[in-house]
Amino acid sequence: MASDPNISKREKVGARHRGREFCLALLYAADSGSSPLSDAFQHAETVLDSLSEEWQLEPDEARKLRPAVNRFGRRLCEQFILHHEEVDQRIEALAQGWTLDRMPVVDRNLLRMALAELLYLPDIPLGATIDEAVDLAKAYGTAESSKFINGILGAVARELPDKRPATPTEAD
Repeated sequence: MASDPNISKREKVGARHRGREFCLALLYAADSGSSPLSDAFQHAETVLDSLSEEWQLEPDEARKLRPAVNRFGRRLCEQFILHHEEVDQRIEALAQGWTLDRMPVVDRNLLRMALAELLYLPDIPLGATIDEAVDLAKAYGTAESSKFINGILGAVARELPDKRPATPTEAD
């Protein structure tokens, strides 16, 4: 994502968090519906409008953040769509005793989003990805979701080379 001079560093963090919520909502909708994954963006503007209302942002803040939220959320979703077979295979390999279809829909899509981020967005710190996914699991998942998500993402993170930035880059 290109740096936006109208968005402060604090707002960028908020935009990433909200972008992840946006991506989760898109993946959840695609997973729950009858349309193919490739149509995930078909109702993106409507989903983003609904989330914006839920976030109860001031109009000026919403106007400033919306482009960054949209870009980052779509970027995450695109990475999962491009690599969905590999991501799903990794999840099933690591989720001992759990097939994708047995997982709660939120957990399955949080893992998909976070694994796509871990594997295909190397400019984002591992810890930020995992922390955000665990926080979203606490907000939207079951009582056990955060532990489950943390365990699987931790296993993937241990496999990855340690060449990521300690803090988010300005490009995001």
